[in-house]
Amino acid sequence: MAADTTDIDDIREQAERWLADDPDQASRDELTAVLDALPSSGPDLADRFAGPLTFGTAGLRGPLRAGPNGMNLAVVTRAAAGLVDWLAAQGGTGPLVIGYDARHGSRQFAERTAQVATGVGRPALLLPRPLPTPVLAYAVRQLGAVAGVMVTASHNPPQDNGYKVYLGAELGGELGAGAQIAPPADAGIEAAIRAVGPLTEVPLGAPGQVLGDDLVAAYVERATAVIDPGGSRDLTVAYTPLHGVGAAVLTAAFARAGFPVPGVVPDQAEPDPAFPTVSFPNPEEPGAVDRLIALADSTGADLAIANDPDADRCAVVVREGRDGWRMLRGDEVGVLLADHLMRRGVTGLYATTIVSSSLLRALCAARGLPYDETLTGFKWIVRAGGGSAPLVFGYEEALGYCVAPEHVRDKDGITAALTVAELAAGLKAQGRTLTDRLDELAAEFGVHHTDQLSVRVDDLRLIADAMARIRATTPTTLLGQPVDSIRDLLPEADVVILRTAAARVVIRPSGTEPKLKAYLEVVEPVVDGDVPTARSRAAEAVAALRGEIATTLGL
Repeated sequence: MAADTTDIDDIREQAERWLADDPDQASRDELTAVLDALPSSGPDLADRFAGPLTFGTAGLRGPLRAGPNGMNLAVVTRAAAGLVDWLAAQGGTGPLVIGYDARHGSRQFAERTAQVATGVGRPALLLPRPLPTPVLAYAVRQLGAVAGVMVTASHNPPQDNGYKVYLGAELGGELGAGAQIAPPADAGIEAAIRAVGPLTEVPLGAPGQVLGDDLVAAYVERATAVIDPGGSRDLTVAYTPLHGVGAAVLTAAFARAGFPVPGVVPDQAEPDPAFPTVSFPNPEEPGAVDRLIALADSTGADLAIANDPDADRCAVVVREGRDGWRMLRGDEVGVLLADHLMRRGVTGLYATTIVSSSLLRALCAARGLPYDETLTGFKWIVRAGGGSAPLVFGYEEALGYCVAPEHVRDKDGITAALTVAELAAGLKAQGRTLTDRLDELAAEFGVHHTDQLSVRVDDLRLIADAMARIRATTPTTLLGQPVDSIRDLLPEADVVILRTAAARVVIRPSGTEPKLKAYLEVVEPVVDGDVPTARSRAAEAVAALRGEIATTLGL
């Protein structure tokens, strides 16, 4: 008990020092209430001061709450100060461009970032309103910015927010111009953040320049140039932004491209940081697209599309049978897009990640196109190949697609949706569908069935224990076949890859959520053109593989 009391006293002292430096009255009141509730609030206080948020996937992400282990004005002020100090130390010139979504705190955090930048004499350019992340990534390139900040937590729960950092060409180089930061920049920025002194000494300047809607119009114009101007446009689409910021930009892009404007789910059309109609604002989560499917049914839509709340991801839902709908897996959409671009004559490097389907590799090999695979995350995908060939397409299985790297060097749910619509409309004109094209690819290359085992935890130690377990007791067989390849990517990445002649398993912790993920793939040859039977066999095999891996991980 004495040790516990000592720990609490130490944390209380940390909290009192934090209070003295916190620039936000609301956060100070929140933390004061936690201190007043001691000792019962001890676990909460300890969690808030368990350590500072660290740069993970391109920046910060965490719950909105007072203290260093949360997203709040103090943490954002320190992050912005560290970022602008690092930019100056690198000799970076040019403005900092800042975007934000419609989550709680996003606009305040964006405006504070602008004040920190102008406080040291660097111009700050704010996007005109809550907008999709791809618009910010586009703006970094279009405006010649030294860097960009996007305040968003993407598809995280409503209580979260985040802070993504992009570099311009000057510091990011040709491959990283307008891309999310990657090592060593992330470590350098984090070190600069730690070196920031008292926040009372961080100079704050003018609010920065708010950009006009002409930037958004330019993004839409460039987005529509991604597709063939002469293609079919006969397509009825149902759409949802899932209470996020994608609707206005996506519908403008569809109209500008000549498609009928998609019907939008009415009660999910406007940005709402509470995400009231979904339990979790991620189109992959169960029930998230139920309203979308209902709209597609009632309007006789050919296709249904969902963006995640910051519109950098794109989910595609297709009719299956007379009355059913099915969301395509990210691997299916990725391969459809790649195949479509190849058939349009787009040559260059095609890339995906180590957790995505191996079908893209097979397509590239058959068609004589360069291919590369990277660690997970678009900060790696857009740097694929190291410049050996120009990247023309990249995707990750988590519904992220980059169909025009020279437009947006990141995943972009708007241009992905346009390209899916172009493909679907072309197939519709021939009396075919997206699923027909998937069957044709399966007949040619075999069924590549992918699935995912994803376990959300409250205690991150469970993930560490599971990773230690798979390394200590690696299975020697999967689905009755010998494991003939074991790759452990430590220390570069916390990833274990197992392969048999017909199956692959990739196990890793999520980079953005408290989840352990196992990515499963089985390749089943198609015999005598019988795709349905091959699909059935592959699905059964993946289900069995899922059970084996769950047992092995002990979760």
